[in-house]
Amino acid sequence: MLTSPNAFTQLLTIVAVGMAVVLVSVTGVAGFALWNTAQAISANAVSIGGDDEDEIPPSIGAIEGGVNLLLVGSDSCEGQDVKLFPRCAHDTGGERNDVTMLVHISDEPRRVTVVSFPRDMLVPIPSCPYEDGTGSYSAMSSQMINSSYGYGGLQCTVLTVEALTGVDIQFAGAIRWTGVINMSDAIGGVDVCVEGDINDSHTGLHLTAGNHTLVGEEALQFLRIRHGIGDGSDLGRISNQQQFMSSLVRKLQSESVLANPATLFNLATTAMNQVDEGQLLLSKSLANPTLMVQIAMAVKDVDYSDIVFVQYPTVYASGNGSSRVLPVTDAAAVLFQALEDNKPITLTGEASQGYGVEVTGEATPEPDPSASASASPSASASPSATAEEEEEAVELPSQIAGTTAAQVTCTKPQQ
Repeated sequence: MLTSPNAFTQLLTIVAVGMAVVLVSVTGVAGFALWNTAQAISANAVSIGGDDEDEIPPSIGAIEGGVNLLLVGSDSCEGQDVKLFPRCAHDTGGERNDVTMLVHISDEPRRVTVVSFPRDMLVPIPSCPYEDGTGSYSAMSSQMINSSYGYGGLQCTVLTVEALTGVDIQFAGAIRWTGVINMSDAIGGVDVCVEGDINDSHTGLHLTAGNHTLVGEEALQFLRIRHGIGDGSDLGRISNQQQFMSSLVRKLQSESVLANPATLFNLATTAMNQVDEGQLLLSKSLANPTLMVQIAMAVKDVDYSDIVFVQYPTVYASGNGSSRVLPVTDAAAVLFQALEDNKPITLTGEASQGYGVEVTGEATPEPDPSASASASPSASASPSATAEEEEEAVELPSQIAGTTAAQVTCTKPQQ
């Protein structure tokens, strides 16, 4: 049972990132067989402003250009099982974006960068429209980023991240607790590693040292945990979540998932059910099966080393206790400029800002027999081409922590 009185502050769903990188995209592939059901996605979608209702050309090819997609894990008690979330029995309403991640898919050559924003980061929140369109909330100079959702829903969180990063966000989605559990079950479990025993009374998670395959409620507990790992902070939790994300990406790219029609169909059906039950919310710009397929086509062959998970750089704020952090905007500017310029990036910092994980190995994709059979010597990169690509890579400042999907990491218990 999840007994933490602060459970609403501890949600992260890699299903959200899976939704961005592969899950929602993959559900779109299967969605063509469920077109009538898919209309419910559009009916329940929300506007995030801009051109989010533009028509997507009816092509099954990869989406043209780059993609910026914001994913939110929210703390709403609506539709949750009180036995799993006891604090929901006394919930006073409201909803926060306790998980906020920006997924950037570059134009050719395709790369994926996932930026996690600490929930306790103090940032300006711009004026946001009421969700019913009758007015606007006033701008605020300094609030925790996870309060933006409560001021104006998904659109306000999009506007807040756009103001912080300078990135134009075209697509967005949000998922609640039960949605995480159900989507984790549909995936069939994700493999994680812990260096030592973890016993956390706040989430109810108890894991022995070693490797584990997590599904459903236990997967959600792992994503929420911060007490008992790293430095006990949200920064440590982010890197723990990134371990989960990397493992999920590797699983979804493997033949056992992406080449299995039954699994894809199950993912599609589950995702659509979560939309229908209010546990999964998409922007109008994303609620289009054709668009989902196009995103899937853009990311399906990206190398593990080109899928990068980073934490937005921060420093602890003085006078606000140990949990509040401030953005290090000059270091972040290097990252977002590289993404805008479509440059590869090289990590120079630690795997975690909160000492949550350490790198223990390297993952290599399973060989694709059809690809190797058709490849010609001229198709492989020459040494000079490789050197040129490495020369153009942007080294990120050491304040930016993160890992790639090629790096296998293991969660460190709190010392």
